[in-house]
Parts: sequence; C-alpha cells; structure tokens
Amino acid sequence: MFVLANLIPKIPFGPWVDSGVDWLTKHLSGLFDAIQNGGNVVMDTMTNALTGIPTWLFIIGLTIFAALMFGKKWGFPLFTFIGLIIVENQDLWSNMMNTFTLVLMASLISVIIGVPLGIWMAKNDVVNNIVQPILDFMQTMPAFVYLIPAVAFFGIGVVPGVFASVIFALPPTVRMANLGIRQVPTDLVEAADSFGSTGTQKLFKIELPLAKKTIFSGINQTLMLALSMVVVASMIGAPGLGRGVLAAVQDADIGKGFVNGIALVILAIIIDRLTQKMNATPNQKTDQQPEHSKYHWKAWTAIVVAIAMIGSGVAHAITTAKSQEKTVKIATTPWDSEKASSTVLAQALRQHGYEVEMTSLDNSIMWQSIANGQADVSVSAWLPTTHKAQYNKYKSQIDMMGPNLKGATNGLTVPTYMTDVNSIEDLQDQAGKKITGIEPGAGISKMAKNTIKGYGLDQKGWKLSESSTGAMTVALGKAIKEKKPIIVTGWQPHWMFQKYDLKYLKDPKKTMGSSENIYTMSRKGMKEDKPDAYKAVDKFHWSKDDMSSVMLDMSNGKSAKQAANSWIKDHQAEVDAWFK
Repeated sequence: MFVLANLIPKIPFGPWVDSGVDWLTKHLSGLFDAIQNGGNVVMDTMTNALTGIPTWLFIIGLTIFAALMFGKKWGFPLFTFIGLIIVENQDLWSNMMNTFTLVLMASLISVIIGVPLGIWMAKNDVVNNIVQPILDFMQTMPAFVYLIPAVAFFGIGVVPGVFASVIFALPPTVRMANLGIRQVPTDLVEAADSFGSTGTQKLFKIELPLAKKTIFSGINQTLMLALSMVVVASMIGAPGLGRGVLAAVQDADIGKGFVNGIALVILAIIIDRLTQKMNATPNQKTDQQPEHSKYHWKAWTAIVVAIAMIGSGVAHAITTAKSQEKTVKIATTPWDSEKASSTVLAQALRQHGYEVEMTSLDNSIMWQSIANGQADVSVSAWLPTTHKAQYNKYKSQIDMMGPNLKGATNGLTVPTYMTDVNSIEDLQDQAGKKITGIEPGAGISKMAKNTIKGYGLDQKGWKLSESSTGAMTVALGKAIKEKKPIIVTGWQPHWMFQKYDLKYLKDPKKTMGSSENIYTMSRKGMKEDKPDAYKAVDKFHWSKDDMSSVMLDMSNGKSAKQAANSWIKDHQAEVDAWFK
C-alpha cells in the first residue's frame, strides 16, 4: 500500500484550493463586498436593538417568558433571572448580546437552508446520496479551517464569523429534517394519496407536523453548535463573549476565562431549555375549560412584554444609527506590548470625544484588515524585520505613518542564571532542546524558526513550541521560580525584562533581526474622511520605558484600560499635544 502511494504523483490539492479561493475572491469580490456590507448593517441593527433594550427590562421580560412557558416549575425562570443578573454584574451584557446576535443569525440562515434541503433529500435519493458526503465533510473538518475562506471572502468581523458558523452548524438541521420526513409512517402517506392529496398538502398537513419534533431537535443542535463557534469566530474579529475567552487564553488569565465561560454557559442553557420547551408536546387537558379562556392571560402578558422589549430596542436602534465619522477602529494583536500601546491610544481618543472600536486579531489578519479598510489604524507594525513579509504583501494598500516607538528588539531570551549559554551558537541540549514561543502567526515565531535552521539547531533536534504570549510568560515565570532552564522568544519593550533578570542570547548571524521601530499604519482614505483622528494618531508616540510601565501595571493585576488611564493621567500634557 505504501509503495503504491509513493508511485502515485503528489496531487497539489493545497495550491489548487488556494487558486480556487483566489479566483472566487477576484471575480466575485463585488458580491462578497455587498454581502459583507449588508450583513454588517443587519447585524449592527440587531445588536443595537438588543443592547437598546434596558437591561432590567430584558432580564424581567425573559424571566416572565420563562415563567409563562414552564408554568409552576420555577427552577428555570429562577435560573434565568439569576444567570442574567450575574452576566450584567460582570459587565458582560453587551458581549452577550453580540454573541446572541451571531448565534441567532447563523442559526436562522442554517434553518432557512437546512430544512428545505433536508426535505429535498428525503424526497429524492439522488440528492440524498450527493449531499450526505458533503455533510460528513462539513461536520468533520476542523472548525478553524473555515476561518480561512471566511476571511478571504468577507474580511474580518461578525459576517465571516456567521459564515464559518453556518458551515459548522448546518448539518444537524439538514440531517434531522431528512430523518423526520423519512420516518413518517408509509400508511399515512398512502392514505393521503388515496384521498387525492397533492404533494404540498401531504408535506404541510401530514409530513411536517409529524416530523416537527425531529426537525426541532436538529434546530436545537444547530443552535448549540453555532454557540460553540463563538470562540473560534472571535479569532477573526467576531465580537462577543468568545473574544473574552480568547483573550483569557492568550493572556493565561484564568479568572477572565472562567467569567466569560460562565456567561456562555448561562446563555447556552437558556437557549437550550427554551428551544426544548418549544418542541415539547402540550400536556393533555384535564378539564373542559376552553383553552383560549384558560390561557388567554398568558398570551396577552407575553404580547405586552414583547411589545415593550421590541419597542424600546427599535427606538434605541433608530436613535443610535448615527454617523461613524467620530468612530475610530483600531486593529491590534494579542501581544502585551501592542495591547498596551493600542489601549493607550484608544483611551486618549475616547478622552477627546471619539468613539473607539478595538479588535484583537492574529498578526496576519490584522494587516489584512487595514489593507481591506475594515479597520482604520494599527500601531503594531514592527519593521524592518519582524513584519517584513506582511509589509511587502500589503504596502501598496496601506498608509504607513512614522514610528510610534523606536529601538524595539527581538531575541532568544534566557534567565541570567543560565550561565552556560550566552550565544545561540552555545546551544546544545539546554531546556530539553525546546524554545518556548508565542502565537504561530507572530513575526518573532517565524524568525525563531529561521534561527533554528540558520544555526543548524534543527539537525540537533531543537524545536519551537508555539503557544500564546500568556502561556509563554506563565512558563517563563514558573521556570524562573523553580530555577529551571528555559529559552523563550522575547522582545523589548516587555514587562518580563523589568520583572525578571533576563538576557538575550547573542545572535552573530542576525537571524532574530536587529533594532527595530514600531510603526503606525492606517487604511487608505482615512486621512481624507477622518482627518482629525488621522492627525492625532499620526502624532502618537512614546518611549520603551513608557510602554514597559503600562505593561508592568497590566502584569501586576490592572486591566489594560486602568493601566492606560494611569499612564495618561501622568502624561496628560503629552497626550493633549497629540490632538493639537
């Protein structure tokens, strides 16, 4: 078998797929842009409507709905009330509404596509045989893979998040709709045929009513799968609770991850129980009292609550549909240094009357978001070495401003107590022949791989262990505490050089680069449509000591906003000068 496999020429599936995606992007870019713009409008309107409902009204209203649906069973209504209060108490309400919007839209699209497709499969065996393998592919392909075409087609944000979620969450609805129709008793279908029923009459009066429970079970699973995608979707800029979980993973922040995770669990349980109750068979009536006279007060109560919630949400959505001229969209990366600089800039802009949307993205996607015009600005371009590949790819599509920080450096970093190694050339078998790195998409990760090859360390068994910035700093702190050898991908400015006694390994071949600057870059056209913000961003600059002090405050427990506000307070005159 292996011999046969080696005899067959290698089929270039990867390049073919890349070429196909490039072709679609090139020839259908107008369509994708229209879908993206329309989707953003719809999603923003839905989110504004949901967040526009007063929090207390939303909590009370949803609790009333739960009580009306569950009757005398007060466990779930009580859970709904307490759970939503916990979410609000943790300042996660807006994030939960963003997550709910993404899940709702992805599930709605999945149902619109999935139910008719499932019915078609049940009616046509040829369609069934064609679609089943496609569904197998959709369900077994790792969810992260869907992010690649999503970004290629729709850029970053909630629209590609919905796109990826639909692909991942669609199969259960299709399969269960197919199964439900196929399980309808044959004798009932034959009886309908004998009475001269049309295909439409059979479908809507016999098959769908009998298959309803099965179809709803599929819809319930689709909702849960869409909800499970929110963390993955946050990697391409989708807002919501997933972004908090991702940030917690990147920062190794257990508390933040737990809080955002609990909020996701609360939302998942509420959605799951409500959809299951909608699919429940009504209890058999035990008296002769007409249903409409017995339950009319419930219907009127639900209608009044719904009108109050919808009315307040729509009114808020209309009043907040204002111009975005004063909104600045900042794209950043999950590295502590860039989080510090981006947050300082964001807080300074907010202080001077701007609205700011800051999105943490993988490095490559950050550059793409600026080039595509989906973000206004980034202060995270390390040049000329670290981000050389991204700069060469997008330099004609971005407006590169001046440096906001000078003298940044990269290097393989070790604790000073590792006296047996001072240069990369000295590496033999220290630290288990492992370099602890950060995110795979980071420029410093690519340089570390080049360093391993450049110094022949790959032939000695050395490897780069990629993880996240937070995981790297946790591993570094643990190793130093236990006085164990460790080698990490380090850079300055960074708080770890202030907190620990560290040293760069000498790099005679300069594979880790030399001294660099961190540049500010903006999308094409920002200078014309947001001139005041552009001037302020262009004037933003600070020193390595400034950045390190903010990062150190963050590492000591302050939030990024608190650390940024503290620095701004101590440098108010300097900050004000950016806006003159």
